[in-house]
Amino acid sequence: MGTTKGDGYWRRLVKKLTTDVDELDADDLSEKAEAQGAQRACDCKSGQEVTVLGRLRTVELSPRDAVATLEAELFDGTEGVTLVWLGRRRIPGIEPGRTIKAHGRIAVRDGRKVLYNPYYELQTTT
Repeated sequence: MGTTKGDGYWRRLVKKLTTDVDELDADDLSEKAEAQGAQRACDCKSGQEVTVLGRLRTVELSPRDAVATLEAELFDGTEGVTLVWLGRRRIPGIEPGRTIKAHGRIAVRDGRKVLYNPYYELQTTT
């Protein structure tokens, strides 16, 4: 008698075949963050000390004539969090597509969640 795959296997297979690639990527990011003990960005509240893990979507440098600031949008599959390093124009390894874990206190600026000068760890791809 051969082995049969359970209903869960078939549901996951059908989902992978019929779901948008960006949505699948978001699901994978969210699962990876949860597996490493990070909070989901959508659950983070202002004033809370958090650890988030996700992929950097954008990295913006401040203009030369402005105060030195480096901003990066981290997306964890649920929501974005803006990481802001004051006094920095560049940080090696902080580049679009890079996965990082960031820790700090959540603030809200212009309706967006922000971590100022977060501690961070560059994640290796596996």
